[in-house]
Amino acid sequence: MSAPGFAARVVRWQRVHGRHDLPWQNTRDPYRIWLSEIMLQQTQVATVIAYYQRFLARFPHLRSLAAATQDEVLAVWSGLGYYSRGRNLHRAAQHIVAQHRGCFPADYAEVLELPGIGPSTAAAICVFAHGAQHAILDGNVKRLLARQFGIAGYPGDAKVEAKLWSSALAELPSRSIEAYTQGLMDLGNAVCVRGAPRCDACPVALTCDARRRGKTGEIPAPRPRKKLPQRYTRMLVLLHAGSVLLEKRPPTGIWGGLWSLPEAGPDANLAELCAQRYGARISKHAALAPIAHSFTHFRLEIEPQRIAVASLLPRAASPGAVWLPIADALVAAIPTPVRKIIAALGSSGRHRT
Repeated sequence: MSAPGFAARVVRWQRVHGRHDLPWQNTRDPYRIWLSEIMLQQTQVATVIAYYQRFLARFPHLRSLAAATQDEVLAVWSGLGYYSRGRNLHRAAQHIVAQHRGCFPADYAEVLELPGIGPSTAAAICVFAHGAQHAILDGNVKRLLARQFGIAGYPGDAKVEAKLWSSALAELPSRSIEAYTQGLMDLGNAVCVRGAPRCDACPVALTCDARRRGKTGEIPAPRPRKKLPQRYTRMLVLLHAGSVLLEKRPPTGIWGGLWSLPEAGPDANLAELCAQRYGARISKHAALAPIAHSFTHFRLEIEPQRIAVASLLPRAASPGAVWLPIADALVAAIPTPVRKIIAALGSSGRHRT
């Protein structure tokens, strides 16, 4: 599967109509390019820009990121979602300092070995940082190539993905690899979009198999639908002397390594649980408005329980738990729904329990 002149048309279009002024463009700094590629995984450009700038202001170079604690990294990452990306970014920075003397590797195979980096991300880093000849295949590019070469099926299927990689490799140009790679990204983002592709503005429309056959609405096939399971939890908003209790979550799994509100099952006796686990004597509690939060594989319904703590019993501090003033809790490394719950406490949560 090949389209004569495909790469040349993508390059010409990108030079005129593509994006040239994003914060991570016009640089060969692999640290900045790497950071942007990780943030852009599963997140829109418009959302990433502010996080990217904030992250660089806090960690301006690789060594500063490696020297930080995971809590510091996740606090800056907080709100961007898919927190394993932030944890892997931190781990990779420490690996680069330990194994590569703080210099981001230029070799594709070595880049691919870093935590959180797959073949397409490694390729993009090597292309933009070093002008290396590698093919990318992110979600937008999969859609563009699937339509261009009439590759039917769901791109996440192994056989379909193999065909897409074959096409991506076959079309690599011998020069202007940076403009070509950026052009694929730009076309997939703004022209060959999922719902209503702008075929009239597409430089490769004449050779597009899906357009020729009137199948742009069918190619590529969407992810097979399945009903997401529903989960439920009660989050405990323990308030005492203007502070709220946060607990450190396990290092892996949902919200791994973040600080969160303690949780309890639907049948737990909250007074006993709070006394035994946190040495907190409850004076009153009330259920707050539920919050729904969706993950890739399930939906979570959270019922926050606002709990006024009358006093703390003299006892050893609970491992992994900390009382923080509400203002400090809001800037800690906490998940988005937890931040919403704490922020909703308002002035009443700040001054009284």
